[in-house]
Amino acid sequence: MIHSREARLFGIGAGIGTVLLSVIYVAVLAVGLATLAAPDAPIADPWFTSMEILILLLMPFMTGFMVAVHAFAPPAKRVFSLMAVLFMAMVAMLTSIVHFAILTLARLPDFAGMDPVFAFRWPSVAYALDILAWDVFFAVSMFCAAPVFTGGGLRRAIRLALLASGILSLAGLAGVAAGDMQLRNIGIIGYVGTFPIAVALTVVLFLRTRMRAEE
Repeated sequence: MIHSREARLFGIGAGIGTVLLSVIYVAVLAVGLATLAAPDAPIADPWFTSMEILILLLMPFMTGFMVAVHAFAPPAKRVFSLMAVLFMAMVAMLTSIVHFAILTLARLPDFAGMDPVFAFRWPSVAYALDILAWDVFFAVSMFCAAPVFTGGGLRRAIRLALLASGILSLAGLAGVAAGDMQLRNIGIIGYVGTFPIAVALTVVLFLRTRMRAEE
């Protein structure tokens, strides 16, 4: 269990930040998709740049949230929660490198014509690395975090939401196998749609835990 007031508040803050930034990201994504010049055209600026910045802002909050989950875990489950932290840190590091490089290097004249490396569409190095981060590392983090929340009620809802997020994210690899990135949208539902729900439910659990601990 979370042993300190500071750890609980940290988890609540990281969770709220994750949910709020995720909601903003979904809103920007929706506007970007609605303004596409053609169905197969990439999302244009300023929406694409805004999404890149939001992803970079999200990473500390998501990693911090998983650290709070580790602090919450009972001793018998710490092996799973530690793995969840490590894999979320790998997500944060890899996707931050990818999106920071796209925001900076990819826009310089010296890197013009390097679409196979920087273009955020399949196939490219940047896109492949981002798939590795979100459809593999993120899924593993979810599968490891889920066992922390044992029991029924709210804990069961969190556990199921984390498992669903991991399964959907992993299913996004079907896009790579089939060479059809539309199938990768299944994975996007996992980490953009389902994960914030799991985080919001966990924040409620942290709040309840805090209230009981401080009574």
